[in-house]
Amino acid sequence: MPFVHREKKKEIERERERESMEQIEQKKRLQEAAMEGNTQLLHEILAQNPLILDRLIVGCDFDETPLHAAALRGHIDFTTQLLNLNSELAKVLDSTRSSPLHLASAKGHIDIVKVLVPAAPNMCTAPNKDGLNPLHLAAMNGKVEVMGELLQTSRQAATATVDQGHGETILHLCVKYHQKEALDLLVHTLKDKIQGFINATDDYGNTILHVAVANKQIQTVQHLLTIDKIDVNAKNINGYTALDILAQSQRGVQDWDIQNSLKQAGALKAADNQGEWLAKKRDALMVVASLLATIAFQAGVSPPGGVWQNDSPKGSLHPHRTGEAVAAYTYPESYQFYLRANTISFVASLSTILLLISGLPLKRKNFMRILTTIMCLSITSIAFSYAFSLVAVTPKTHRVSLRRTLYVAVPVWCVVMVILLLAHTIQLTLRWLKDKNWKSAVENCQIKLGVKDANSNRDVQMT
Repeated sequence: MPFVHREKKKEIERERERESMEQIEQKKRLQEAAMEGNTQLLHEILAQNPLILDRLIVGCDFDETPLHAAALRGHIDFTTQLLNLNSELAKVLDSTRSSPLHLASAKGHIDIVKVLVPAAPNMCTAPNKDGLNPLHLAAMNGKVEVMGELLQTSRQAATATVDQGHGETILHLCVKYHQKEALDLLVHTLKDKIQGFINATDDYGNTILHVAVANKQIQTVQHLLTIDKIDVNAKNINGYTALDILAQSQRGVQDWDIQNSLKQAGALKAADNQGEWLAKKRDALMVVASLLATIAFQAGVSPPGGVWQNDSPKGSLHPHRTGEAVAAYTYPESYQFYLRANTISFVASLSTILLLISGLPLKRKNFMRILTTIMCLSITSIAFSYAFSLVAVTPKTHRVSLRRTLYVAVPVWCVVMVILLLAHTIQLTLRWLKDKNWKSAVENCQIKLGVKDANSNRDVQMT
């Protein structure tokens, strides 16, 4: 009996081994049929093993399905036959998490794309292992016709960023891989949302104009500059504009033409932008300081309540002379604070005007911030002068309502000043932190832009 059981067990093992060999041979033949597009061989294999396609769905037999191979090779008849037999094959991913639609899109097989999209429309936005969806792959390889088909099904695929690409958009990929026609198609198709899309940045703050300039793609640069909504003075995380990127890159024969094109479009360097900001700030401070100085002077020579028109009679209990402020006698204690506040405003405004016209090299933002702080002090002082003026000219019968108004206005003003102070403090702190990490950020930006080896990535390899 033990001998019989051993023989039966061996026979079962031999049968299983024979079936396994047959399945391996069938899988090999099925893969060869897909590579060759041999539909006759496909049906012969299915006649021998009707469940072979069902095993593909559960992912237990193949790292790459025959549909992947057929889509990659462009065999439309074989692809159609497979989808008719089992449309779920269009959703199966290979070892690189690529669907058949990914491969067909990268290769530009438009007929196959047209039959795969209805079978698995959700694959249009599915990223592979590298974070690229089928539209990304088509754009990188310049397959414009395929892009048009995919965009009709899902525009959302165009707005998706590359998961493994540091926040790159599909436009970044078009510029990076020199696909001008693909870029034109996207700009035309997505013109309703082009402003935010064309100026989208990657994780390093670079727009597609930054990348095109860094890679010295003069035709792409000139084409981008014809788009109305593009921001030619956009800054990356290091504060560099496209013109700054050009100035810091390795010199080439295209630099002159790129520079002229950028300047004709109104592009500036970051330093020029700062100079323009400083000039506008300087003009604004001059106007505000002049206005406050005029107000403070007028309040000093024409105090609230007016001045005495004649001298007091001899022996008067409160003697006064012509031209003296009436408020100095009616509100002797408060009038001292009024004079101090008004004088502070007047002196602060005159000091600002003097510094602005002195010819000193006040061409840094820090100096402008100091002058802005002085103007805040002047405005606050003139506000307190105004509050005293209201008290001086308001009848006692209306003092209650005035007091209520001041009780609200003064705290509100203080809150506004505190918010401004905090905002400036936060801004200076962020700037300090940015300067502290400047070198590492510059290195990351240079690596991202790929200035040295930008031209080595023209061909896309499919794995």
